[in-house]
Amino acid sequence: MTRRISVITAVHAPAAHHLPDAYKSLCEQQLPDGWDWQWVIQEDGETDAVAPYVPDDTRISFGQGRPGRAGVARTLALSRATGEFIKVLDADDMLTPGALARDLAALTETPSLGWATSRVLDLLPDGSTVGFDQDPPQGPIERGAVLSHWQAHDFRAQVHPATLFARRDLVLALGGWMALPASEDTGLLLALSAVSRGWFTSETGLLYRKWPGQVTNHASHTHEGERAARMAVVEARATVLAGLTGWRFGED
Repeated sequence: MTRRISVITAVHAPAAHHLPDAYKSLCEQQLPDGWDWQWVIQEDGETDAVAPYVPDDTRISFGQGRPGRAGVARTLALSRATGEFIKVLDADDMLTPGALARDLAALTETPSLGWATSRVLDLLPDGSTVGFDQDPPQGPIERGAVLSHWQAHDFRAQVHPATLFARRDLVLALGGWMALPASEDTGLLLALSAVSRGWFTSETGLLYRKWPGQVTNHASHTHEGERAARMAVVEARATVLAGLTGWRFGED
């Protein structure tokens, strides 16, 4: 019987033309015998602009829904995710060779871990790449460590939520992605860290495309009032979860 990783991608019309690159990076993944991936693509909206870019592959499930931003689209995609593990892949990003296998190995070899992340390189429009200079060392990340770092570094985590790989049951138990206009992936990362240990792989696992049309380039993303509200609710959720003594994954 084939075991499965469900790769979840939220996409809106302006980013749809990047889907073929994301698909190519998925097809280049090498997984252990008995494992395969499922790509669950959810359009944030109901247009005719995305479907033409969705590859013809039986491993792909494409859905549409009312606009609600990426967090809503990803959470809707969970309804069609059948894998034991969930991997995030933004529509405009690309996995590096071996990324899925490394994530899978981290969590299958250490069942007490709930999630994994990896190093990211920003892919600039000219084709060059830039890395983050404060990556943690490869290895386990203790429960609560991401929240502590995030609070001490102006709401910036030491690991990137766009690389999340997590146990499907744990993602479901936490309610999926937060219903926020942005930072919904950070909200899930901090919630996962509040209740379970994670893993960081120092080998690059994602090329994070920088381009003018990406949502994080919009002025609204850094609007002071909205950003403060997003950070407040993300922090409150993680703090409450961390304080629930019976809410732990992988601990006796």
